[in-house]
Order: sequence, then structure tokens, then C-alpha cells
Amino acid sequence: MGSGILVYAEHDGGKIKSTAYELLTKARELAGAIGGSVSAVLVGSGDAGELGNYGAETVYTVTGYGFDNYTTGAYTKALAAAVAQADPAVILAAASQPGKDLFPRLSARLNAGLAPEVTELSVQGGAVVGRRPVYAGKAMVSVQISSPVAIFTVRPNSFGAGTPSGGSASVVAVDAGVSDADVLAKVVEVKASDSKAVDLTEADRIVAGGRSVKSADGFNDTIRPLAAALGATAGASRAAVDAGYATHSEQVGQTGKVVNPSLYIALGISGAIQHLAGMRTSKVIVAVNTDAEAPIFQHATYGIVGDLFEISPLLAAEFEKVLSA
Repeated sequence: MGSGILVYAEHDGGKIKSTAYELLTKARELAGAIGGSVSAVLVGSGDAGELGNYGAETVYTVTGYGFDNYTTGAYTKALAAAVAQADPAVILAAASQPGKDLFPRLSARLNAGLAPEVTELSVQGGAVVGRRPVYAGKAMVSVQISSPVAIFTVRPNSFGAGTPSGGSASVVAVDAGVSDADVLAKVVEVKASDSKAVDLTEADRIVAGGRSVKSADGFNDTIRPLAAALGATAGASRAAVDAGYATHSEQVGQTGKVVNPSLYIALGISGAIQHLAGMRTSKVIVAVNTDAEAPIFQHATYGIVGDLFEISPLLAAEFEKVLSA
């Protein structure tokens, strides 16, 4: 039976994502309770040394053919090879778009239990236990995995920013033996977004607008300036996206992106269950709506009954004062 915790360090074009540092910091805490070392696996390019600074004692690197871009078969084989070498008791990864594709396959390959989209991790009775939302976020359940290897994917921002430990890591190269048979789809072109904002799934602050913004101009004149003043990412309800006020990449909800920010400001969003399913685990929810009976107020930390076109500029002005002080 394995020991210790292995963290999958996801990266974007060689730049390691903040979720990797967040998970390594949490892994250090958990390993102190269950014993064993903390290691990381890095597939493709990336700064393996930086992972040591956040607590990884060993970094398993898998490079070579098939890893220039994410492909399911190659990455699954790479992780399976790294797991065989690291022999961990627990695997942690971000519940990102690639993670949602990759880890169910790895779970099946390893015959290991998987708890997806957890928002809390703790040690109970010597085992790691995860807490995750179910029924579109209406309830929370605790999950303990009985297989020799336990896999948890974690919603970004669940544990806050990772903290450097000042350590270093030994780097171990792993040969996954990837061939053409493992790369069934090839990426021929990647078009990067023009937006400089943090992706919704990793954003710590989000300002979202609903159908009440009335138009694309209304969205651009109320939601985006407030987001800019707060250093946040703009989001939208499905109704706003369907009406053409915002892009689908900005949609939050059951058919959009699931987010977990520290602050979520909902302007003109009624709070339909499909939208709540995508943002209910936000740490602080601020709702602005003219309808005092809107369902969003039942889940809001703070609520403002008022016109978003009047409230948004006021909030933007106040945030700019505070953040520039």
C-alpha cells in the first residue's frame, strides 16, 4: 500500500497554474496528519523547481512525444506511469476542464476511487475525507475512499493561495512510453483569448450580470467597469448569454462554468437553480436586484434591493477608493 500525497501540477503553456500551489500547500497540511511525503507530477513543460518551493519533495516529470498539448490518452498514460513510480496513497488535482476529462479515466485505469469537485479536505481516523456539493449544491456530503489509492479533484480557490515553503525538490524523469496509439486526436492550432482577465474557474473575484442589463452595451457599461475596479473577472447568467449580452465563455451555471471565488457579485440575476449550481460555494455572495423576493437573496451574504444601473457605478467608485488607498 502506498503512502504520501501526489499533486498533479497543471500548467498552461508551461506556466504552472496557481491551483497547483494551492494544492501543494494543502497537501503539506494533510501529510502532516497521515504521514508520508508530498510529491508532484508535471506533464510537459513547466518549472519543476518552483514546485519544490511550495512543498513538493519530489517532482516526477513526463516529457517528450505527445505532451505539447493536452490529449486525453497521452496524459492518462503519463499520470499512470508517474503514479506507479510515486506509489501515493492520495492524489490531488484541480477540478478544471482537463481535470474533469482526465481523472475519471485515470480512476478507471488504476481501479481507484474518485471524489470529484470537493471543496474541503480533512483527516478523520487517519484517512483523508473530502466534502463536496451534491444535488446542484443543495446539500454537502463527506466522501471517504476505501481503495488503496484515493483520488480527489478540488474546486479552485477552495483553500486560498498557496504559500512558499522555501524548500527544494528532487526531479525524477518518468518514461510513459507514449506512442501514436495514445494520441488519437492532434491539436493543430490553439487560439488564445484576447482577454487578460483570470479565467472564471480560477478567479478569486467575479462580477456577474443577468438579463436585467438589457443589452450588450448595458453589460459592457455596468458589469465590466465594476469588474475592472475590483480586479475581478466578468461573468454572466445563461439568460444574458442567450440574449447575446456576453460570450458563452463568461457563462456561470450548470450549463456554463462552475466557480468558487472569495467574492461573487450578482447584478440583475434572479437566482435560478441552474445558476446557483455554478456559484453557490462562493465564500461571499453580494446580490443586487430590484425584486426583493428574488431567490438569489436567500443565498446572498449581503443583498441590495435596487437598480443595478444605479448601484454598479456607486460600487465601482467605492472599490476604486478603497483599493487605491
